[in-house]
Amino acid sequence: MPALRLAEAGAVLDRLDPAVLFSDVDGTLVGRGGSLLAGLDGTPTLAAAEALVEAGRAGLEVVLVSGRTAAQLREASRLLGLRDAIGEVGAVLVLGGTVELQWGEAPRGVGATPAEAIERSGSLATVLDAFRGRLEPHAPWHEGRQGTALLRGQVDAVEVDEVLAGAGFGWARLQDNGRLRGAYPHLGPATTHAYHLAPAGVTKARAAAAYLARRGLAAGRAAAIGDAPADLELAGVVGAMFLVANGAWAADEPCAPGSGGEPEPGSGGRAPVIATPSSAGDGWAEAGRALLAR
Repeated sequence: MPALRLAEAGAVLDRLDPAVLFSDVDGTLVGRGGSLLAGLDGTPTLAAAEALVEAGRAGLEVVLVSGRTAAQLREASRLLGLRDAIGEVGAVLVLGGTVELQWGEAPRGVGATPAEAIERSGSLATVLDAFRGRLEPHAPWHEGRQGTALLRGQVDAVEVDEVLAGAGFGWARLQDNGRLRGAYPHLGPATTHAYHLAPAGVTKARAAAAYLARRGLAAGRAAAIGDAPADLELAGVVGAMFLVANGAWAADEPCAPGSGGEPEPGSGGRAPVIATPSSAGDGWAEAGRALLAR
């Protein structure tokens, strides 16, 4: 289902009373090199920084929801003046000074963390062997993880899940966390994506829903913004789902969450997907200001 243009989304946004904005980080809030002060092409911009300040003044709480680790999100939150975060595509909840791991369907007793269970069970080795030359660890960012295995490659996540199920690892899933800007010709001629091998039942949406429940907030009090299929799952638990322009492709993916299909369990439906005119931080600012206008 094609995304709505931001200019067409007034009726959707008018139904909201936003208190929380769940925000992806890389390619969404920040631009080239992970900089808050740069666009995807490296051009300096203050748009996202200014919009973050405006959100804070207005009482709109930004909660980072990312593939980054707890340690990385703590540092990012400290620099941005934020508090809570969701890491490793939903496997890690960072609530102030505490970290909670989300195990989903991962087997207990195989490792001290879901990430250890993924490695020690053999599920990671199975995937890397089956898709050798097309999938590899996303070095050096694959290290120090607690909830997922971080990979990069050019594969079909559905095909990978079928291989996992056939090898007895139906409790694991491959999640597409968006396109990478770097060139990786050894992986193939297509665009390389970042993927998370995660326990089934662990998603950004489930973690966000649990967060809202703790805060006593309904879906209409929250919105989300991202740039990848893994972000679109949030459409099932919030009142509005934004994609920055560089992520609008995700809404057209045949199997993209939020572009059709079944809603997240217990969500009661999916929010319409809204695409911003601009990419990354500039698009983030456009979405943030559209929410603040409400």
